[in-house]
Amino acid sequence: MTTYDGIIIGGGHNGLVTAAYLARAGKKVLVLERREMVGGCAVTESIWPGYRVSTGAYLSSLLQERIVRELELERYGYRVDAKDPAFFSAFPDGRCFFMWQDRAKTLEEIAKFSRRDAEVYPAYEDQLERIARVVESLLLTTPPPFPPRGPLDFVEYLKLAGKLRGLSGKDLTALVKIFTQSAAELLDEWFESEQVKVTLATDGVIGANGGPRSPGTAYILLHHCMGGVAGHRGLWGFVRGGMGTVAEAIARAAQARGAQIRTEAAVAKVLVRDGRARSVVLESGEEIAARAVASNLDPKVTFLRLVDPGELDLDFLAAIQRFRIEGTSVKINLALSGLPEFRALPGSPGPQHRATMHICPDIEYVERAWDDAKYGRPSERPLLELTIPTMYDPSLAPPGHHVMGIFLQYAPYTLREGTWDELREPFGDRVIRLIEEYAPNMASIVEHRQVLTPLDLERRFGITGGNIFHGEMSLDQMFVMRPVAGWARYRTPIRGLFLCGSGAHPGGGVMGAPGYNCAREMLKGSG
Repeated sequence: MTTYDGIIIGGGHNGLVTAAYLARAGKKVLVLERREMVGGCAVTESIWPGYRVSTGAYLSSLLQERIVRELELERYGYRVDAKDPAFFSAFPDGRCFFMWQDRAKTLEEIAKFSRRDAEVYPAYEDQLERIARVVESLLLTTPPPFPPRGPLDFVEYLKLAGKLRGLSGKDLTALVKIFTQSAAELLDEWFESEQVKVTLATDGVIGANGGPRSPGTAYILLHHCMGGVAGHRGLWGFVRGGMGTVAEAIARAAQARGAQIRTEAAVAKVLVRDGRARSVVLESGEEIAARAVASNLDPKVTFLRLVDPGELDLDFLAAIQRFRIEGTSVKINLALSGLPEFRALPGSPGPQHRATMHICPDIEYVERAWDDAKYGRPSERPLLELTIPTMYDPSLAPPGHHVMGIFLQYAPYTLREGTWDELREPFGDRVIRLIEEYAPNMASIVEHRQVLTPLDLERRFGITGGNIFHGEMSLDQMFVMRPVAGWARYRTPIRGLFLCGSGAHPGGGVMGAPGYNCAREMLKGSG
């Protein structure tokens, strides 16, 4: 039986990054993917004739520049078109608001709502960038041991503190607040305009189990500001060919270095002997040996389904069972015969169609949407983010037609009444009716519709609870605490078994950092 140096369970983008770096180091690597394609949530699928759809993840920014450069991803087809404008918000009173790549144009837009906000916005953006630069330096870092047990562990904490030396006292205060505040509290300190605040606040609640007034959402806002496109920090963009191109480029880079990838190869269990992962067994019964195994699956699947619980300490198992992982997001994919005509800005095509289009008029609207979800109900009036990738890449749809992605908050995985199989399509109808309040022609241009509830995200992509981040990104589940205290360094209580997915530091998003960090730890040795 062939023994691999490393087996990667799950061909999501992080697993592929791990495989690529191991193969780059000369290791014999095998990736095993349950579905018929690699990519996890970063896939492009032909779900309707003539249309190619990014069914899960839909924008790129967080993929680390070092990974793009070292794996030569552009050589393998990775291209990103930066969004411009970045955001378009339509409001019930008929006004609208743009945010552009050009700061001067953005300030003109802000001044329509508040001259004071236009004056302070550059300072806000500059401070966020300074903080993001420091925090981003931790993304490709293995968290220090926690709790520290000896002098060498404390040295790692001193190195960590050294990264903060570049921040002023004012910025350090702001950093502490960002880790503890709500997005609304952060923005209230800077701005007075509801329109400006809600447009910025959306990044604080996307994928989060919390409203804009929930503590910790300020960090989610910062998380979405890290990264960029073509060296420009904070920009988000559309990947040519859809998000599947990200995974395909990483896969080609891995294969070029000798990694093997098998699809339709679902792993049923990890076999452990004498406290060490020795092999994996596929659902077909095939056993494949490895010197080390890395799981790109979320922590609950990895430790509660793939591993015999008898191999794990009871305290560790209890901590994994407590790990919060239920999602509250829905992704709706549409095939359109035309473009939405917004009351606030008629005309097609227009710059609004090239932006992320927001339907969420104020902070209280978003907070009320969260209130519904807190009590097990899909939001009566959810926050909507609309994107039309065909405005940048027409090849994704037939001529004159478009693809639209709708990502929305909130829709809890666990419902108080009914099931998602019963509520899926009525909820989709509700979303279309809500869009029609702002763009009356919406229903008439929808040709096809796919509604992916948290339950569908779990079924389709294998993410527990439909959580797009592989677990809540709250302060007690981040950095040295991700996924649980004492096991945030990609290694696990089972020797030779590693975590390389978003359930490890630094968390979710199409970032590649967990995969990169895990590969580095594996190359140090599988002990």
